[in-house]
Amino acid sequence: MSESAAEKSAINGVRTAFGVGGVLSILAGALIIWQPQGAAFFVTIVIAIYAIVGGLVYAGLGIFSKSKGGWARVGHIVLGLIFIAGGVVALLNLQQATAWLAIFVGILIGILWVVEGIVSLSTLGDAASKGWTIFFAIISLIAGIYLIVTPLLGAAVLWWLLGILLIVLGIIQIIRAFKFSGRDF
Repeated sequence: MSESAAEKSAINGVRTAFGVGGVLSILAGALIIWQPQGAAFFVTIVIAIYAIVGGLVYAGLGIFSKSKGGWARVGHIVLGLIFIAGGVVALLNLQQATAWLAIFVGILIGILWVVEGIVSLSTLGDAASKGWTIFFAIISLIAGIYLIVTPLLGAAVLWWLLGILLIVLGIIQIIRAFKFSGRDF
Protein backbone atom coordinates (compact mmCIF):
# COMPACT_ATOMS: atom_id res chain seq x y z
CA MET A 1 0.00 0.00 0.00
CA SER A 2 1.57 3.30 -1.07
CA GLU A 3 1.62 6.39 1.06
CA SER A 4 0.08 9.57 -0.28
CA ALA A 5 2.21 12.64 -0.93
CA ALA A 6 0.62 14.36 2.07
CA GLU A 7 1.52 11.44 4.36
CA LYS A 8 5.11 11.42 3.08
CA SER A 9 5.33 15.16 3.62
CA ALA A 10 4.00 14.81 7.16
CA ILE A 11 6.42 11.97 7.92
CA ASN A 12 9.34 14.00 6.55
CA GLY A 13 8.22 16.99 8.61
CA VAL A 14 8.15 14.91 11.79
CA ARG A 15 11.54 13.40 10.97
CA THR A 16 12.98 16.86 10.38
CA ALA A 17 11.51 18.14 13.65
CA PHE A 18 12.97 15.18 15.55
CA GLY A 19 16.35 15.64 13.88
CA VAL A 20 16.55 19.41 14.41
CA GLY A 21 15.31 19.05 17.99
CA GLY A 22 17.91 16.36 18.61
CA VAL A 23 20.76 18.43 17.21
CA LEU A 24 19.68 21.49 19.23
CA SER A 25 19.44 19.36 22.36
CA ILE A 26 22.93 17.96 21.82
CA LEU A 27 24.33 21.45 21.21
CA ALA A 28 22.65 22.82 24.36
CA GLY A 29 23.89 19.87 26.41
CA ALA A 30 27.42 20.23 25.06
CA LEU A 31 27.38 23.97 25.83
CA ILE A 32 26.26 23.25 29.40
CA ILE A 33 28.97 20.60 29.91
CA TRP A 34 31.91 22.38 28.23
CA GLN A 35 30.94 25.99 28.95
CA PRO A 36 28.70 25.79 32.04
CA GLN A 37 29.27 29.38 33.11
CA GLY A 38 28.63 30.73 29.60
CA ALA A 39 25.45 28.67 29.35
CA ALA A 40 24.34 29.90 32.77
CA PHE A 41 25.05 33.50 31.71
CA PHE A 42 22.97 32.93 28.57
CA VAL A 43 20.02 31.58 30.60
CA THR A 44 20.30 34.55 32.98
CA ILE A 45 20.34 36.98 30.02
CA VAL A 46 17.23 35.32 28.55
CA ILE A 47 15.41 35.56 31.90
CA ALA A 48 16.49 39.21 32.34
CA ILE A 49 15.27 40.13 28.86
CA TYR A 50 12.03 38.25 29.53
CA ALA A 51 11.61 40.29 32.75
CA ILE A 52 12.17 43.56 30.89
CA VAL A 53 9.72 42.65 28.12
CA GLY A 54 7.18 41.42 30.68
CA GLY A 55 7.65 44.63 32.63
CA LEU A 56 7.01 46.72 29.53
CA VAL A 57 3.83 44.73 28.88
CA TYR A 58 2.59 45.19 32.46
CA ALA A 59 3.43 48.90 32.45
CA GLY A 60 1.73 49.29 29.07
CA LEU A 61 -1.37 47.54 30.38
CA GLY A 62 -1.45 49.92 33.32
CA ILE A 63 -0.88 53.03 31.25
CA PHE A 64 -3.12 52.30 28.27
CA SER A 65 -5.91 50.17 29.74
CA LYS A 66 -9.24 51.92 29.78
CA SER A 67 -11.22 49.06 31.35
CA LYS A 68 -9.16 48.66 34.56
CA GLY A 69 -9.75 50.68 37.70
CA GLY A 70 -7.20 53.09 39.15
CA TRP A 71 -5.58 50.69 41.62
CA ALA A 72 -5.35 47.90 39.06
CA ARG A 73 -3.64 50.28 36.64
CA VAL A 74 -1.24 51.50 39.33
CA GLY A 75 -0.54 47.88 40.31
CA HIS A 76 0.26 46.94 36.72
CA ILE A 77 2.56 49.94 36.34
CA VAL A 78 4.38 49.24 39.63
CA LEU A 79 4.74 45.54 38.77
CA GLY A 80 6.03 46.49 35.33
CA LEU A 81 8.60 48.85 36.80
CA ILE A 82 9.77 46.15 39.25
CA PHE A 83 10.17 43.65 36.42
CA ILE A 84 12.06 46.20 34.31
CA ALA A 85 14.32 47.18 37.20
CA GLY A 86 15.03 43.53 38.01
CA GLY A 87 15.89 42.75 34.41
CA VAL A 88 18.15 45.78 34.04
CA VAL A 89 19.94 45.06 37.35
CA ALA A 90 20.45 41.43 36.26
CA LEU A 91 21.94 42.51 32.93
CA LEU A 92 24.22 45.08 34.57
CA ASN A 93 25.41 42.56 37.20
CA LEU A 94 25.38 39.39 35.12
CA GLN A 95 27.83 37.36 37.21
CA GLN A 96 26.05 38.11 40.49
CA ALA A 97 22.63 37.56 38.93
CA THR A 98 23.74 34.20 37.54
CA ALA A 99 25.05 33.10 40.95
CA TRP A 100 21.88 34.33 42.64
CA LEU A 101 19.74 32.49 40.11
CA ALA A 102 21.71 29.26 40.70
CA ILE A 103 21.36 29.63 44.48
CA PHE A 104 17.64 30.41 44.16
CA VAL A 105 17.01 27.40 41.92
CA GLY A 106 19.09 25.15 44.18
CA ILE A 107 17.18 26.20 47.30
CA LEU A 108 13.83 26.01 45.51
CA ILE A 109 14.47 22.48 44.25
CA GLY A 110 15.79 21.52 47.69
CA ILE A 111 12.61 22.74 49.37
CA LEU A 112 10.48 20.94 46.78
CA TRP A 113 12.36 17.67 47.36
CA VAL A 114 12.03 17.98 51.15
CA VAL A 115 8.30 18.60 50.80
CA GLU A 116 8.01 15.70 48.34
CA GLY A 117 9.77 13.41 50.83
CA ILE A 118 7.45 14.50 53.64
CA VAL A 119 4.38 14.04 51.45
CA SER A 120 5.59 10.56 50.47
CA LEU A 121 5.93 9.63 54.14
CA SER A 122 2.51 11.08 54.92
CA THR A 123 0.91 8.82 52.28
CA LEU A 124 2.74 5.72 53.48
CA GLY A 125 -0.47 4.15 54.79
CA ASP A 126 -1.98 4.16 51.28
CA ALA A 127 1.20 3.13 49.44
CA ALA A 128 1.15 -0.17 47.56
CA SER A 129 4.90 -0.53 48.05
CA LYS A 130 5.86 0.80 51.46
CA GLY A 131 9.54 -0.08 51.09
CA TRP A 132 9.97 1.87 47.84
CA THR A 133 7.95 4.77 49.25
CA ILE A 134 10.20 4.96 52.33
CA PHE A 135 13.32 4.64 50.14
CA PHE A 136 12.08 7.42 47.83
CA ALA A 137 11.20 9.65 50.79
CA ILE A 138 14.63 9.19 52.40
CA ILE A 139 16.48 9.94 49.14
CA SER A 140 14.24 12.93 48.49
CA LEU A 141 14.79 14.31 51.99
CA ILE A 142 18.58 13.82 51.87
CA ALA A 143 18.86 15.38 48.39
CA GLY A 144 16.58 18.26 49.39
CA ILE A 145 18.47 19.03 52.57
CA TYR A 146 21.77 18.82 50.68
CA LEU A 147 20.52 21.36 48.13
CA ILE A 148 19.24 23.70 50.84
CA VAL A 149 22.57 23.54 52.72
CA THR A 150 24.79 23.82 49.59
CA PRO A 151 22.56 25.39 46.94
CA LEU A 152 25.31 26.64 44.62
CA LEU A 153 27.16 23.33 44.53
CA GLY A 154 23.87 21.44 44.20
CA ALA A 155 22.76 23.69 41.35
CA ALA A 156 26.10 23.12 39.60
CA VAL A 157 25.63 19.35 39.85
CA LEU A 158 22.04 19.63 38.57
CA TRP A 159 23.26 21.88 35.71
CA TRP A 160 25.90 19.30 34.75
CA LEU A 161 23.33 16.48 34.88
CA LEU A 162 21.01 18.56 32.69
CA GLY A 163 23.79 18.85 30.11
CA ILE A 164 24.28 15.08 30.06
CA LEU A 165 20.53 14.49 29.85
CA LEU A 166 20.18 16.91 26.93
CA ILE A 167 22.92 15.11 25.01
CA VAL A 168 21.36 11.68 25.65
CA LEU A 169 17.88 12.91 24.71
CA GLY A 170 19.29 14.60 21.59
CA ILE A 171 20.89 11.36 20.45
CA ILE A 172 17.61 9.52 21.04
CA GLN A 173 15.71 12.17 19.04
CA ILE A 174 18.12 11.83 16.12
CA ILE A 175 17.70 8.05 16.18
CA ARG A 176 13.93 8.56 16.23
CA ALA A 177 14.26 10.84 13.21
CA PHE A 178 15.84 8.04 11.20
CA LYS A 179 13.48 5.35 12.51
CA PHE A 180 10.19 7.30 12.31
CA SER A 181 7.56 5.91 9.95
CA GLY A 182 3.92 6.60 9.18
CA ARG A 183 2.90 3.76 11.50
CA ASP A 184 4.04 5.85 14.45
CA PHE A 185 1.10 8.23 14.03
